[in-house]
Amino acid sequence: MIAEGANLGCTQRGRIEAARRGVRLNTDAIDNSAGVNTSDVEVNIKIALATPEREGRLTVEARNQLLQDMTDEVAGLVLRNNDLQTLALSLAERRGPADLGFAQRLMQTLEREGRLNRAVEFLPDDAALSERALRGEALTRPEFAVLLAYAKLDLHDQLLDSRVPDEPYFARELEQYFPAGMRARFPDAIAAHRLRRDIIATQLANAIVNRGGPTLVTRLVDQTGADAPAIAAAYAATRDAFRLPELNAAVDALDAAVPGALQLRLYGDLQDLLMSRMVWFIRNVDWAPGSLDAVAGVYRDGIAGIERTLSETLSTAAHEMWRQRTQDLVAEGAPENLARRLAAMPDLVAAPDIVLVAQRTGRPADEVAKIHFAVEDMFRLGAMVGAARAIPVADAYDRLALDRAIDGVAAAHRRLTAEVIGHGRTGPGAVAAWSGARGAEAQRIRAAVEAIFASGLTLSKLTVAASLLGDLARE
Repeated sequence: MIAEGANLGCTQRGRIEAARRGVRLNTDAIDNSAGVNTSDVEVNIKIALATPEREGRLTVEARNQLLQDMTDEVAGLVLRNNDLQTLALSLAERRGPADLGFAQRLMQTLEREGRLNRAVEFLPDDAALSERALRGEALTRPEFAVLLAYAKLDLHDQLLDSRVPDEPYFARELEQYFPAGMRARFPDAIAAHRLRRDIIATQLANAIVNRGGPTLVTRLVDQTGADAPAIAAAYAATRDAFRLPELNAAVDALDAAVPGALQLRLYGDLQDLLMSRMVWFIRNVDWAPGSLDAVAGVYRDGIAGIERTLSETLSTAAHEMWRQRTQDLVAEGAPENLARRLAAMPDLVAAPDIVLVAQRTGRPADEVAKIHFAVEDMFRLGAMVGAARAIPVADAYDRLALDRAIDGVAAAHRRLTAEVIGHGRTGPGAVAAWSGARGAEAQRIRAAVEAIFASGLTLSKLTVAASLLGDLARE
């Protein structure tokens, strides 16, 4: 045991220096988190079981046996959380210098709140961060580990101070905290747990930061101005609408079956989807109290339907790209069914827009999807957005500008889809008929956007293209 703070500080400095020299390591807090987590779960289980004990529904002997029976499942739950923390750090490292600006914004925010002292935690100051940016360097893994903990604590406190723990939809977060045997036998004791709000806030903060990374909340606040309740709602809606737990579990199952670099890239693709669609849900859904269950259900069903009919609604070119992406993943070792689903994500990322247009126009989602993908094909929007995501950016504000430009293209795309449907035709020639009705304006903007794309995208060019499409799109 190390008793002196100075030694602890030197140890962290040593970790950081080792990481900068290529050594892969975490902090003790990460590596030993399962032990601490186990103690927390044990205490909360005993608090819950105290109720049936007092009421005579559970004897001391039966309680002790139940605790013993749940040992392996508790171990699995806490080790899973430990796995997700280390995965979050690996994905943060993978993002590298691109996220350095958001890490700096996170540190600045925590400092303003009086939560963080960078010197105490051996985190770089702004001058050192600027030097790293010039050298193309990111934070090290031990530094990200410190920020991961602070990001969770900060989000936990914001959630606890809100009505989020009282939202009925989040009751499942409380249930999933406890082993299955307890959920089956004593659901009432779990529901009435005296620390239920704190457990729900902890579960959500852990899930959001583990899956989105330590800078996610800062990034979302900068992009949208959202508060913690909106972020939690958007996380749950995105997670459940796209069935992300199922997809992440399928990637988990690839352990030792595919190269680690491929597995990490697949996790990264799912993280990108989570982050971008959280922004979408924050911007496009009115989060009235108690609305989360309905919103998640509508989009879950709608997206599932769009996925089922994707081979019938994509344009010929988009379908061929989907097939090629699938083949590439299979060639790298991914199972064909999973490869097909993951390869569809660049197209399915627009599914919430399709569901929203279907709601507003009263048209079936598959019909709207055909129009949506036909508009995409006419203006080559899918290829343009794909290229846009690879545009290099200098700092966090350029990243925000890029994200806004991409969102601008998507918003114009959604409005154009609705306009084509409003034009009165929905068959194969609907988009061509709409374009003819719009005349020279549609052709001029189409040609201008095509020329911008062909000339090699930059942030400024993408911004102009988004503006042109916005001019064409009518509310």
